[in-house]
Amino acid sequence: MRILILGGTTEASELAQLLAGDSRFEATLSLAGRTVSPKPQPLRTRIGGFGGIAGLEAWLRDHAVEAVIDATHPYADQMARHAVAACEGLALPLASIRRAAWPRQERDRWIDVATPQAAVSALGQDPARVFLSLGRLELAAFVAAPQHHYVARTIDPPGDIALPPDIRFVFDRGPFDETKEEAFLTREHIAFVVSKNSGGAATYPKIAAARRLNIPVVMIARPDKPHGVPLDSARAAVTWLEGQLAHRPSSTSRRSV
Repeated sequence: MRILILGGTTEASELAQLLAGDSRFEATLSLAGRTVSPKPQPLRTRIGGFGGIAGLEAWLRDHAVEAVIDATHPYADQMARHAVAACEGLALPLASIRRAAWPRQERDRWIDVATPQAAVSALGQDPARVFLSLGRLELAAFVAAPQHHYVARTIDPPGDIALPPDIRFVFDRGPFDETKEEAFLTREHIAFVVSKNSGGAATYPKIAAARRLNIPVVMIARPDKPHGVPLDSARAAVTWLEGQLAHRPSSTSRRSV
């Protein structure tokens, strides 16, 4: 059974590990290409966009894909929309691994905002030391508040994007450790943390550390992300694929896609 996994997350990597060597499935893992040096994967991997809905439909048709798993980041709403539209157009089954958001806890000092631009406003006018942990593509928004000192943690250098004048980069990849995150925030004298509500365990230690240190977190809300059959884990995705495999038409009656 030919499968396309839309990846770039921990769950996508877990699913790749589970499917590697499973002769029942011929899977391709697709990465958007936003990370310059992605982790090696045990599946055939393609990197880059598809060229919109029509491009994705053409790729699925040309590669005779029989099922799609959307395991993209909770904030990858455009790719999710394209996957839903393309699978509807081709009558292909689509399942989406939906990572649970972090719940607000009693001592959290969250400032909820809708966009990176709103996060800039939430920092206020007085100069402050700000930890940006939200991905390099959103950093340009903070050009509008040049009075702050920023420490930005990203996997890759920012590339050719506008940046605030007073910014320093820390290049690192999760998972992170709560004790080390607390030491980092203390050492840098951080007054605000800016984050997306990505969910999962890999980057949550910064949120727990901010709670312990009584540091406010400017939390950018998740977009309204379309989805297929909702799943909560990579293992659930394997079970769903097994169900699709058991109920697919025989080779003599299967409709070509």
